[in-house]
Amino acid sequence: MRRPSDLAAYGALVTAAVVWGGSIVFQKLALGSFSAVEVSVLRGLGALALLIPLWWWQEGRGVKFTSRDVAIFALLGLGVLGNHLLTLFGLRYIGAAVAGVIIGASPAITAFLSALLIRDVPFRAVWVGCAVSFAGVMLVSGVGGESAAGERSWLGGTLVVLGLVSWALYTIGGRRTMERFSPLTVNWTTLLLSILPQIPLLWTDQKVAIAGIESVPTSGWLALAYLIVFATALGQQAWLYGVQGIGPSRAGVFVNLIPVSALTLSALVLGEQIGVKELAGIGMILSGVWLVNRQSARQAR
Repeated sequence: MRRPSDLAAYGALVTAAVVWGGSIVFQKLALGSFSAVEVSVLRGLGALALLIPLWWWQEGRGVKFTSRDVAIFALLGLGVLGNHLLTLFGLRYIGAAVAGVIIGASPAITAFLSALLIRDVPFRAVWVGCAVSFAGVMLVSGVGGESAAGERSWLGGTLVVLGLVSWALYTIGGRRTMERFSPLTVNWTTLLLSILPQIPLLWTDQKVAIAGIESVPTSGWLALAYLIVFATALGQQAWLYGVQGIGPSRAGVFVNLIPVSALTLSALVLGEQIGVKELAGIGMILSGVWLVNRQSARQAR
């Protein structure tokens, strides 16, 4: 597949980061009306209704899948599943602002795993920055003490971090897959294969299925629509396009925009308070990300 230009990749990654900052807020809002599994399944099905016709119109007739391709897509789909569900379950215990700050550590997590798994940068070049970012995550997650975010905020923070690990593995694996397939093909196939294992879970995690559709307010439907159109269909497509262009390590830097977007929208939409701990945490996380990027660039030179 032809790689996008750096400029096009940068634009796509900025779009994805800003959209995903908003998605944290709207996931929290959607959880007021839907269960975590309901949100995940409905957003996936809605996005597929947009992506599959677009894919078929643009390239579907010329794409052939082997059984090995399907197996790889299934493994990548586990990354999507883990990211969606773990983040949603984490948001049950922490606010959108705190989750947005934690997600700022995603570049450090991606660089950490890239160094270990594909060795695109030496581990010695990233471990200090990763440690600083992880310390910031522990601060805002309330690890080692009671957090103002509520009971078991450490659990919410841990679940969000595990969701980031899932996404980092998806990002790393997706780049190699996109040497043969377009971002659009990777997006809808992995999304579809992430939904299938969740169908049985709907019987164990229900909310609107019990209360009825009429119990969902307009705000709930609008939040779900945002997650379908922007966070899932547009956001994931833009992210994969950017990763195809500049690689997972460099793409991870753009996640720095997510905490800014999430903090701003959580205050405006949800009325959440942004305290000194959150600001200190984001400072530590972004400092760690800066160290990772600085040492990686120095090593590359």
